[in-house]
Amino acid sequence: MSPSLLFVDHSGFIGGAERSLLLLLRHLDRTLWKPHLACPEGDVAEEASKLGVGVHPFDFPRLRRSAVAPVGLIGRARELAAIAGDIGAAAIVGNTVRSTFYGALAAKFARIPFVWHMRDFWLGESKSRHLWADALGKRFLCALSAVIIVNSHATASHIPCRGKVKVIHNGIEVTAFDPGMDGSQFRQEYGIPADAPLVGTVGRLRPWKGQDRFLRVVAKVLRERPDARGVVVGGAVFGVEDGYEERLHHLADTLGIADLVVFTGHLADTRPALAAMDVFVHPGDPEPFGLVNVEAMAMAKPVVAFAHGALPEIVVDGETGVLVPPGDESAMAEAILQLLGSPSLRTAMGNAGRRRVEQEFSVEWMVSQVEQAYLEALGATGLSNK
Repeated sequence: MSPSLLFVDHSGFIGGAERSLLLLLRHLDRTLWKPHLACPEGDVAEEASKLGVGVHPFDFPRLRRSAVAPVGLIGRARELAAIAGDIGAAAIVGNTVRSTFYGALAAKFARIPFVWHMRDFWLGESKSRHLWADALGKRFLCALSAVIIVNSHATASHIPCRGKVKVIHNGIEVTAFDPGMDGSQFRQEYGIPADAPLVGTVGRLRPWKGQDRFLRVVAKVLRERPDARGVVVGGAVFGVEDGYEERLHHLADTLGIADLVVFTGHLADTRPALAAMDVFVHPGDPEPFGLVNVEAMAMAKPVVAFAHGALPEIVVDGETGVLVPPGDESAMAEAILQLLGSPSLRTAMGNAGRRRVEQEFSVEWMVSQVEQAYLEALGATGLSNK
């Protein structure tokens, strides 16, 4: 009988971590595993249910609330342990940081292994002002984890217990990305001339994603290529209202490029936008991974990005795109101009990127590696040969 696994995720919305989780759940070998998911009611629960996953509605209160820590945390963890017991879970897998604290304690109470899937550098959305607290939290989770799966070597460098770490890059369903997709309809919808060189970026609108840098870079590009256009794909999908989007529009006005840059807002499917682009740009802060770069490469688009975070693990400089010194907006603009001026170079890099995704970032490879990690956590590596 296949062992049950209880995955835990604190979000009701589908973000990057949830997309990766749902992809994993879709492709797990059901002859080996019976997956269950504890998460709040919402989009994630609905999508998991469609995949035949046993869904258990469960809320994960913010850890900083005094009513939660530590008594509330322990109480909720015991409730989660009871769910694990009811389904006969062989292990608990934490998919997001907040849920990981609950899941790790629940696994301890249930006396089963815990797998920590860490997808970020820090235990919060950004670098903590109190690094000692971040380090303390990581050491706590290290002590409770049997195996720690991280999405990049860059992420691994932030984990204090390297002996438990398995680096497994995120994968995608490569066949879902067609390099031959026609992007003309997207251009028509957003009023982008069919023959205009198009430079774009994709990501939710957050300061660390660097859309402000993108606008400044596009302004530099337009001085040399006034026929070019820019597109910013993304919105505030988690309901964050901090005025960042308004600041971006104001910046575009100030730079004098408001009429030459399109803001699409959130798109459920970014492939038509990627198909319409000539060059994909990643202008953000260091990323723990950066899946959209893999998706752009799968669409055979050359990638221009800063050489930091996990980007050097994804983009091969001079082969699948161009990596420039971190924060150097002028160098980024120069790289874009080089690519816009050479269709043959764009094609060569795009094709090389597609091949790299097929070889290194397929969902099949990712899932096989994750399953091996689960078996190791269960102390059953001898069963790894299917």
